[in-house]
Amino acid sequence: MSHDAKAVKHRKSVSRIVVGHQAMEGAGFLIHRPFPTHELLQIDPFLLLDEMGPISYAPGAAQGAPDHPHRGFETVTYLLAGEMEHRDSAGHVGTLRPGDLQWMTAGAGVVHSEMPSAAFQKTGGLMHGFQLWVNLAAKDKRASPRYQELSAAHVRIVEDSDLGERVKVLAGEYRGVTAKVQTHQPILYLDVELKADAEFILEVQKDLTNFVYIYEGSLVAGSEGRHVAAHQLALFDDVQGELFVKAKAQSRFLVLAAAPLREPVARRGPFVMNTEQEIREAILDYQSGRFAEIPPKVDKN
Repeated sequence: MSHDAKAVKHRKSVSRIVVGHQAMEGAGFLIHRPFPTHELLQIDPFLLLDEMGPISYAPGAAQGAPDHPHRGFETVTYLLAGEMEHRDSAGHVGTLRPGDLQWMTAGAGVVHSEMPSAAFQKTGGLMHGFQLWVNLAAKDKRASPRYQELSAAHVRIVEDSDLGERVKVLAGEYRGVTAKVQTHQPILYLDVELKADAEFILEVQKDLTNFVYIYEGSLVAGSEGRHVAAHQLALFDDVQGELFVKAKAQSRFLVLAAAPLREPVARRGPFVMNTEQEIREAILDYQSGRFAEIPPKVDKN
């Protein structure tokens, strides 16, 4: 994937635009969800994208996602505002602050929680971020759980004032800058900020899933110049060519691209496997206590 606009002459088409529908998730926090919905079940290998908020909480009112299991895929949390605490049954503990990224591989099975930190609960404030679910290939679904946390200070940034862009490289490689996160398969995950009237051009190889999700401002996208507003997703075709967007106003959006797995998907709630039998096994394993529990908090006082 390259930024060289001269390398590819063909400008990719937008195959569809999907609205991120509002819903309440977890213990009761606001999300905008472009998929999975009745309109769009998945964008292989991506299983879910939630924009969490933006929502302002009064002191003591913030909500999160208490203890719950996962198997067969990865959860990726990227925070823009607020403060969340991660705890899981593999013993990992981490606090996410604005600009931080957490990449958790559930693999064979993990129980985790993502809750507002005690400090945030005390003060309240704005909560805003994203959760992405990335499917694992059948060969990786029983991998040992893994937790990667990348602080905002270690997120690599490509900034070009002439192009009017500022790009955070969350996963993959962009213009020679490679993210520190390790993924099971090559994945591009960018957070892009464009000035008004600036253009973003990315060469995408043939057969790759690729889309943008706009969360601030508005864009025109693709060869047709289709309008895409905030909380909308633009899915591009999978031919080789340039993913092109132009900011109508100062805008921020996510860019995601990866090769589809093209494998059977069986999913039920927090479990994503290849067959219904594997789903039943996951449910039974969890109900039978074969998933470890999250260790209790240690009082440091």
